[in-house]
Amino acid sequence: MGEYCAAAAAADGEPAVALPPPAARRPYGEYDRFSTKQVFDNLHGNISLDPLACEFVDTEEFQRLRDLKQLGLTYLVYPGAVHTRFEHSLGVYQLAGEAMQNLQMNQGKELGIDRVDVQTVKLAGLLHDIGHGPFSHLFEHEFLPRVDPGSTSKWSHEHMSALLLDNIVDKHAIDIEPDYLKIVKEMIIASSKFSTTEGAKEKRFLYDIVANGRNGIDVDKFDYIDRDSRACGLGSNFQHWRLLQGMRVMGDEICYPAKDYLSVHKLFTTRADLHRTVYTHAKVKAVELMLVDALLEANDYLGIALHAEDPEEFWKLDDTIVKSIETAPNDELKKAKEIIQRIRRRQLYKFCNQYSVPKDKLEHFKDITAQDIVCSQKSSKVLLKEEDVAVSNVKIDLTRGRDNPLERF
Repeated sequence: MGEYCAAAAAADGEPAVALPPPAARRPYGEYDRFSTKQVFDNLHGNISLDPLACEFVDTEEFQRLRDLKQLGLTYLVYPGAVHTRFEHSLGVYQLAGEAMQNLQMNQGKELGIDRVDVQTVKLAGLLHDIGHGPFSHLFEHEFLPRVDPGSTSKWSHEHMSALLLDNIVDKHAIDIEPDYLKIVKEMIIASSKFSTTEGAKEKRFLYDIVANGRNGIDVDKFDYIDRDSRACGLGSNFQHWRLLQGMRVMGDEICYPAKDYLSVHKLFTTRADLHRTVYTHAKVKAVELMLVDALLEANDYLGIALHAEDPEEFWKLDDTIVKSIETAPNDELKKAKEIIQRIRRRQLYKFCNQYSVPKDKLEHFKDITAQDIVCSQKSSKVLLKEEDVAVSNVKIDLTRGRDNPLERF
């Protein structure tokens, strides 16, 4: 185009004006501090976003995370829990960068860590949660299984994150090498059932920084444990910076000094405490069960579950779906609107009872169903039906099932 303009101008007797050549493409992972953007986070302070990270952040798919509350409906019980997946993703990006900086400073030459590794891990941290649905885990673990009981084996937010990442790169023409993009996606799904990192032969430790499928210690937990505790007004003695500073790689696996045993223990126990007191609070579960019922009532008309099959449609789903249902004039959404109205007016499902299964009885214990409750009724004037009962089976552990994750330390 520049040559044509110059030739045409010369033919017309006008002085030719040479257009500047296009800016040279920077190598992947290379940038200077003048090309970064600063974002202030109330947990980590200033976060410097590199140019490639900014390209992903400045897309409608990533900005959608502003409308996904990190803790779903928990804010109806803990009013301060209104933080979103957006700031959590920025926080994990920051901590992933700090972890890589520490490893590069202490073992960079030994491990062969380069700018490509640093950029790739940071991108995985930034983009690991873009596949979450409305109200985060509620969509994946409560709504979809009710629509399709077989969905639990074929759908996860990590897998959708990888699909959505491909869609973002193609749609917005983001310049990233296919091999690097593939590694970012593998890091995102590293702790999910879709993980493909078992066969990774080189620098396997890099896949444990954002989503650690081997022992559960990762920067994703570092961020959300601190962020959730602060938002809900709960104290936390867990100090993620101690683990960031102490981490080293031995045998291609991230390890920690024996003196940090208690810090690792606090990571898992604080997470378990959050599950007991916040994530599975009786009122939180009541609201979640009600919203799932509302979404099920609206699903046939709105095709909510169908969005989960297509990344091009999925990004349009967020927490604002509740307001859309609530204000829609359609008669088809009447039942869904009535349930949402009950939530607004605090007419919640009533909590009846809970039972903690002793650890030594877990092997012989099966999940309780509404049918079990109904069948155990004694004769009375009022008899419950299955549709009158909602049962929530909750399993809280230290991320390794019945095993102690600290036994390896």
